[in-house]
Amino acid sequence: MSQLGGMPILILREGSEQTKGNDARARNILAIQAVAEAVKSTLGPRGMDKMLVDSLGDITVTNDGATILENLDVEHPGAKMAVAISKTQDTNVGDGTTSSVIIAGQLLTVSNELMNQGIHPSIVARGYSLAGKKAREILKNEIAVSIDPDKDHETLKKIAITTMNSKGISGNKDFFSDLAVDAFSKVKSEKDNMAKVKNITIVKKKGKSIRDSEIIDGMILEKEPTHQMMPKLVNDAKNCFNISSIRD
Repeated sequence: MSQLGGMPILILREGSEQTKGNDARARNILAIQAVAEAVKSTLGPRGMDKMLVDSLGDITVTNDGATILENLDVEHPGAKMAVAISKTQDTNVGDGTTSSVIIAGQLLTVSNELMNQGIHPSIVARGYSLAGKKAREILKNEIAVSIDPDKDHETLKKIAITTMNSKGISGNKDFFSDLAVDAFSKVKSEKDNMAKVKNITIVKKKGKSIRDSEIIDGMILEKEPTHQMMPKLVNDAKNCFNISSIRD
């Protein structure tokens, strides 16, 4: 943007377009619908894989919505919003990325039909807000089932297996579901039985099979020894040193 005689001048690239009002809204909705259609065929137990080829020629085959959307080269602001929905869902929940984008696309499709009938967008948004509140009430009071994390390990394992069906480790989901339930039991709070996921750190190491993964009930320090004579394993570390003498 530059100034000419006190009046701002906006300089755009060749081929740029400026849209406002209903036209801009319709284009944004259309872009989100296009993103939703791109991942729609990957949803469900019979979902198909997508082959993605990036600018360097690297090939990725996956049916994970978050991976597909992350590798999509999108420029439209509306499409970027759909990708942001997927990333937010993946960060906060870790699953349901494809479903969240598809639901968003369908809600916008219906809202566009309502607005074409003369209903104001704020009324449509208010209606969706009320519907979301009602849906949460139904989920909590009628559909949700309470379980005891200390006893219902099989239920927790089934939940973990379901979330892994669309991941790259789906072939080893039984093995990793046991690890996930074990990790959950180690970091869950005794007050509300909620897991503090931030207390779980995933450390990746090359050279072995993924089935060699294990849970370390403690702390891992990735630090090279300062001297080659330093011990690599210390037993009974709490009592190895006289803390009082060190303080003195």
